[in-house]
Amino acid sequence: MGKQSSPKSPRPDTSMKDYQTRSSESGGFAGNGPSLGRRLSGGESAWNAKAMSLHGLSQNDNHGNSKVGSCRGACVGKRHAWFSSKYVRSVATMLAFVGFLIMLDSLMVSVFDPMWLGRNISTLTKADDEDRTAYSEEGKSPVQMYGHLLSIASGALAEKELEQQETRFWKQPYAAKASVWKPCADRKVPEYPGRLGKSNGYIMVSANGGLNQQRVAICNAVAVAALLNATLVLPTFLYSNVWKDPSQFGDIYQEKHFLDMMKEEVDIVKELPSRFKSLAIEATGSLITDSDLPKEATPNDYMEKVLPILIRNGLVHLLGFGNRLGFDPMPSQLQKLRCKCNFHALKFVPKIQKVGALLRQRIRKYETEPTALDKQLLGDYISSSIPSNRPYNATKPPQKYLALHLRFEIDMVAYSLCDFGGGANEKQELQAYRESHFPLLIERLRKSKTVYTDELRKTGKCPLTPEEAALVLAGLGFKTGTSIYLAGSQIYGGKSRMHSFVSLYPTLITKETLLSQAELAPFRNFSSQMAALDLIACATADVFAMTDSGSQLASLVSGFRTYYGGGNAPTLRPNKKRLAAILHENSTVEWNGFEERVRRMIDEGQRVRPRRFGRSVYRQPRSPECMCSSSSSSN
Repeated sequence: MGKQSSPKSPRPDTSMKDYQTRSSESGGFAGNGPSLGRRLSGGESAWNAKAMSLHGLSQNDNHGNSKVGSCRGACVGKRHAWFSSKYVRSVATMLAFVGFLIMLDSLMVSVFDPMWLGRNISTLTKADDEDRTAYSEEGKSPVQMYGHLLSIASGALAEKELEQQETRFWKQPYAAKASVWKPCADRKVPEYPGRLGKSNGYIMVSANGGLNQQRVAICNAVAVAALLNATLVLPTFLYSNVWKDPSQFGDIYQEKHFLDMMKEEVDIVKELPSRFKSLAIEATGSLITDSDLPKEATPNDYMEKVLPILIRNGLVHLLGFGNRLGFDPMPSQLQKLRCKCNFHALKFVPKIQKVGALLRQRIRKYETEPTALDKQLLGDYISSSIPSNRPYNATKPPQKYLALHLRFEIDMVAYSLCDFGGGANEKQELQAYRESHFPLLIERLRKSKTVYTDELRKTGKCPLTPEEAALVLAGLGFKTGTSIYLAGSQIYGGKSRMHSFVSLYPTLITKETLLSQAELAPFRNFSSQMAALDLIACATADVFAMTDSGSQLASLVSGFRTYYGGGNAPTLRPNKKRLAAILHENSTVEWNGFEERVRRMIDEGQRVRPRRFGRSVYRQPRSPECMCSSSSSSN
């Protein structure tokens, strides 16, 4: 889920229709045309026609040419016998060949079951907006932008399947430097902000967006309450026509744990006192919306605009509270509160933890020793997910997997103004979506200069396509059999866009393919709770890869992996600007050169650095307020 109200990832009113990857007509791999079985059927028909033709000629020889003389019959007798023998041998050979192909087809089905693969891709999204029918991918041909690279990537991956050596990107390259940073946002401090005598009043917060935006809003609200010496009312979540999720705080997070964890530093109550419940908040001027505060607002903005209202009325309501608190300059105590809230105080409710642990166990197949990440996100359920008849066994290592957050939703694609190689029809479709959903963008475009799509791509402003994501993974040396957990599922273009990805990496798994309908039923109508399962699967993966480092899910997952990973939780962040330059040479680049440049790009993103000024503590917690460093070598 992307940032709401953000130019990089605007909130759409509607989204595309669910795409179906498995074709009911072909029964084969998505986008690959007729299945192997269908091609065999056509071959058999051709052979039968030929056999019938020969048979017809034989009948004509026997009946239509009855007046042929006995001399001619005698002359051709031997040749006819030879022909019949040859015909029988040809039939036998062809039938054997057809039988071999049918056996091969059965083997391919058992290894790469098209229905299984179709189920994996077709269940990537389960949205139900009626408006999405306008953006169905039905009938679209596979879209391919980098034919040369895909071709040589396929060959390179085929060679790697024969090698025993695995890619080094299963491990964090700078593990020693990363391991010196230890979690310590929950440490005790001598002074507690937010508890300086009598409270100035109550702060209500209504958070918008999906799971990840709401989580950030909660932690920012804790910091604002401490800054203003106010009492925070347990945040509520606004209902959105996009997410269609009525979940509230207690449906996702453990209320008691949250209140107990933060009680020494900030006063937090479950609801307003009765004297405020009948108050007309807007009439008193206590309602503050996002339009009243700038993005990345500073503490001074709150002191000047919010504190006077709070003191005068005893209450303020921050409505639609989102990305309205900057990261710097910020008192270290408030920064520490945000880290403590995110990494320690917000724990998923048992319902989510239990199914999250089950999901983890299904992915791994064989159990592994729980990590600090596992324990934090899954709590007591990490041990209960291990079947009693299948304990941890060192001789059967768990299945490694890579989690990929693939962001290629129609709102991102349309808003970016980029060209994704889908031709005139795709351009018209995206333009229609922009006019319907982003009128302010259209108005701005009318007043601005011409937008050059090539320039947007060169400057790294275009979302990565599934095809580009697959090429990056191939360049890093991940084998074609790599198990990939896919999060971020509303792929624009559906199977036409996923075709290139699946051709290189067919082993895709999602929560929908690993959990039964009954196991997912309690989450079906709650998108934020479903997103929590994705967050768990991504955060606890052996490797986490993202296509958009600015998304909230990617930020929170990478932050958790940094905070609790102990140097053993690699995260892959492509630099879109550098990648665009590499992919620009698609038609001429050799595979060895492509590999080397992609690996250098990812290596650069994995270097261990303290959080830079102005950067998110949720994404980059390596800072004195969040983590403790036992060595200066990490700098």
